[in-house]
Amino acid sequence: MAARNIPAYITFTGADDAAYCKGMAELSARYPIEWGILVDPDKNGVPLFPTAQHIDRIRKLGVRLCAHICGSLAANIAGGCKPTAHLAGFSRIQVNHGRDGADTDTVAAVSEFASTHGVRGVLQCRGPKFPENQTQVDWLYDVSFGEGVRPTTFPAITTSHPFCGISGGIGPQNVLETLDQVISVDPQGLFWIDMESGVRRDGVFDLSLCEMVCTQVYGR
Repeated sequence: MAARNIPAYITFTGADDAAYCKGMAELSARYPIEWGILVDPDKNGVPLFPTAQHIDRIRKLGVRLCAHICGSLAANIAGGCKPTAHLAGFSRIQVNHGRDGADTDTVAAVSEFASTHGVRGVLQCRGPKFPENQTQVDWLYDVSFGEGVRPTTFPAITTSHPFCGISGGIGPQNVLETLDQVISVDPQGLFWIDMESGVRRDGVFDLSLCEMVCTQVYGR
């Protein structure tokens, strides 16, 4: 059996309360983790979307963070606008603008917006291959959109893209099986895996599930 591909880090998306801060910092000290924080000014405080006050506390942890921007704010960014957004403390910006992929104009708009904040932009895709000749942003293969839908196959990760991600129904019960399905020709293992519903228990974000995933992937 071929050696299992190991992700550069794991993105756990959906920490929606500053009460998780201590546990997030402790796990980040032990494992390569990125915390995906869902940002939508129209949904502050509803499940999955932390309030502005909680985000302020999370951003001060000094851990790796990615802002997963949704709603009208994401649509404005994807449309070429440059709305005001407080993104200090985030190292990447994922713009969840829709389920239909991204054209060249959208890629350029997201890349430019991210660069004005000194970070890398991320977009979602769901085709059989990662978009070709679109290296201005990182790409996340996502057919699930937080609904726990597991794809039957994943696109191959090639050296033509600097950094790609895999998502879709991943959790402690199948993370190793998922990694066995990843086809990567990049010897540096430059990909990440993202999970949202797989680390929620009864609809609530659960740090113990995050730890279970990390232990399986990276060991204790």
